[in-house]
Amino acid sequence: MQHWSRGVPPFSPFLFARWLTSRSSCSKLFVGGLSYDTNESVLKNAFEQHGEIIEVRVICHHVSGKSKGYGFVKFASETAANTALKEMNGQLLDGRNIRIEYAHKG
Repeated sequence: MQHWSRGVPPFSPFLFARWLTSRSSCSKLFVGGLSYDTNESVLKNAFEQHGEIIEVRVICHHVSGKSKGYGFVKFASETAANTALKEMNGQLLDGRNIRIEYAHKG
């Protein structure tokens, strides 16, 4: 049973917020091939020249605390993330060539 006027569903703040959250994933980058010695401050310093950074995470093993060799960088804008992806992919960081991709929820 539809109660929509002109075939348009009613506005839902929850769905709108969910849509905005999913769109922001274009501003989050996956960074692979990290040296096991690369920490979050090194990663942030390498990427901050491309724009404002909201969050940096190096993923570590839950028991040993050692880096798993990958992390994430989230930018304030999609433009900054796109620039960083283009300019940083394949570059040397702490002696390793890193690979950059857009992070996907999954």
